[in-house]
Amino acid sequence: MRTRRKTVLAALAAVVALLGAGCSKPPPAPDARNLAELYQAAKKEGQVIWFAPKPEAQMRPAIKAFEKKYPGITVKYTNKKAPDLVTQLNVEQAAGRVSFDVSNAGGLTVLPSVDMAAKVDWSRYGVPGNQIFDGNFVYVWAVPKVWAYNTTAVPAADAPHSWNDVLSPQWGGGKLTIESRGSFMTVWEQDKTLGAGPGLAFSAKLAKQSPHYTDNTTQAHTNIVSGQTPLGTDLINLVLSDKAKGAPVAVAPIGPTNANKAYLFAPEGSPHPAAGRLLTAFLASAAGQKALAGSYNSIIPTETDCSKAALANRVVRALCAAGVQWHSETDIQQYQRFADFFPQVEKALGTDVN
Repeated sequence: MRTRRKTVLAALAAVVALLGAGCSKPPPAPDARNLAELYQAAKKEGQVIWFAPKPEAQMRPAIKAFEKKYPGITVKYTNKKAPDLVTQLNVEQAAGRVSFDVSNAGGLTVLPSVDMAAKVDWSRYGVPGNQIFDGNFVYVWAVPKVWAYNTTAVPAADAPHSWNDVLSPQWGGGKLTIESRGSFMTVWEQDKTLGAGPGLAFSAKLAKQSPHYTDNTTQAHTNIVSGQTPLGTDLINLVLSDKAKGAPVAVAPIGPTNANKAYLFAPEGSPHPAAGRLLTAFLASAAGQKALAGSYNSIIPTETDCSKAALANRVVRALCAAGVQWHSETDIQQYQRFADFFPQVEKALGTDVN
């Protein structure tokens, strides 16, 4: 069972405040009317610091593509968990010393990021309108949540085919691994045919299966791949990446699910504001998306779409092949509903331990 970690914000704030004491104000936002002008401003800055909750190896192709297209700008990347990223940015902005230029937001970190994002007219820099969310966020990839199973331990014919199948006695006694925050339950609040109330009832029944709880989905994925637990909650990006390397893991045909959208934004007060905007715009572009797609990180349709055109995307192809339908977020109000729903899910799971 997960014990919710409480970050020592006061101590961290004191450290950052000391570092920031006497420092100059952050550079002003670039007054660039288009990508060409933005590039010239970014070249003067020389680098861009990007924090996101992805392994650097997955982001390396996109980083190389950016540096090739925009010579003179070096990308410095750090893999940081989303909740930790939000905490750090909150403290750094309070201290007046932000240390990175591109930040990530998704799921429960969207709402707290709203007030930390700089106001940017992304359309100036070629970002399509359907990729601009709530004004200052840019949609760059989706993170579909799935159930996955270890193919060595579970024959395909025995894999569960519905949410209710997971409640079967054969998956009891620690044979499931699930993320304790309950983010895999998002779709129950989204899909009216499921419903938040029935979702909480399902969560309570799931808790009676005595699952192995993990702090995050990446840890759950590791348990499935290693065979420690034969079935559990996962992210399709992780499943496909390891499956391509020969790992015994596959997507279970359980749906519908949530294809959580991930956004990038430029933090207010960043040290290299022009370069941060340039990198974000690039990752949203066709060239950036092509580079990201190689590691199964890309934009997918907001709702289930198994048309020929959509199947060109490997993530969509995998979801459709497994028979998994999906929903993604469409407005900021959905994130507020999620923020209200997840604490109730944790309580039903029994993981709401302070």
